[in-house]
Amino acid sequence: MAYVPRLKKMFEDEVRPALVERFGYPNRMAVPTVQKVVLNMGVGEASRDPKMLEEALAELTEIAGQKPTVRKSRKSIANFKLREGMPIGVAVTLRQSRMWEFLDRLVNVSLPRVRDFRGVPSRAFDGRGNYTFGIKDQLIFPEINYTKVQKAIGMNITIVTSAKTDPEAKELLARLGMPFTR
Repeated sequence: MAYVPRLKKMFEDEVRPALVERFGYPNRMAVPTVQKVVLNMGVGEASRDPKMLEEALAELTEIAGQKPTVRKSRKSIANFKLREGMPIGVAVTLRQSRMWEFLDRLVNVSLPRVRDFRGVPSRAFDGRGNYTFGIKDQLIFPEINYTKVQKAIGMNITIVTSAKTDPEAKELLARLGMPFTR
């Protein structure tokens, strides 16, 4: 039998039937699900220190379990000493098993490690059922060895769902364990 991530099994067994009951979907395939998770680290200092980009690349690889892509600037901005095409960040898109495993670790291990954590903001939906929030420090992830970290680099996490509206997406993520503030 093939391996099924714990959070995906919970989605199939508990969350999907609860969403059908709550919103009255005509069939189980109409129930919204998580499609992908995008992790993005902006490393503005990479223009002055290329080593920062390498560190961000290595850390995001540890966190995500797959190699991220380097993102380059689209425009030149003289005030930031930035030229078009310079590397300024790293991003990775997680799907299927890696996505479910990451969400499970994020909700149950990493977010509770944030100091003075009261929950993630419930207003960060984009109007189409996608949720984006930021993390100030990569050290909340247990995969990161804090003795090797030179500088705390924040990241944005975007959870893309197939939900049509924000209330449906919020209900989906809340039932998957996302700790929203009231």
